Amino acid sequence: MARTVWDSTLGKKTVMAVSGLIMLLYLVVHMIGNLKIFFGAGEFDHYAHWLRTVGEPFMHYEWTLWLVRIVLVAAVVAHGVSAYQLSRRDIRARPSKYVHKRPRASYATRTMRWGGIILGLFIVWHILDLTTGTVHHGFQPGHPYQNVVDTFSTWYGNVIYIVAMLALGLHVRHGFWSAAQTLGAGSRTRDRALKTVANLLALLLTAGFIAVPVGVMTGVVS
Repeated sequence: MARTVWDSTLGKKTVMAVSGLIMLLYLVVHMIGNLKIFFGAGEFDHYAHWLRTVGEPFMHYEWTLWLVRIVLVAAVVAHGVSAYQLSRRDIRARPSKYVHKRPRASYATRTMRWGGIILGLFIVWHILDLTTGTVHHGFQPGHPYQNVVDTFSTWYGNVIYIVAMLALGLHVRHGFWSAAQTLGAGSRTRDRALKTVANLLALLLTAGFIAVPVGVMTGVVS
């Protein structure tokens, strides 16, 4: 039954919708946590340490954090694979161009594919930059506040992050509404409300995440 569901277009769209909502929930929590940087190094570093001790003593040190990471990796893989396979299926279904031009889609819709690729590459960069420190010269383990300030004190760190967050906003704007349709939450009477929620989520996430590099660039965070 699981294989039958996965092989169907609706099944892949459902996997894509559910995995997308899991990532969206994480992004909201992650953004709120990031904004703690405006309360100073002590507050932000304490929050970063707390993330590693959640669930103690029942859970061992960092076990909860690793559990969250595993769920997120599974969601990212499921989302990416289902998106790729749906795209290939759509191309095979119409190998030649339409005789009549289709109505012009929104900018977010037309850039969903490239936005997903940009975000996938950004996730890799973000981990290597602020988690492992592989591409971060002067990375200091156990000092997240200083590492964030260092990253956004470079022009390329700001450019990479801000471009990725703009792509995220477009992705969320279209993705949330699309997921609602797939899961049956959409209707003629609720479409306007769902689109409003999607726009607000996209705006809040984009502004919330970009506030951190802007805070560093303006000296509010230093």
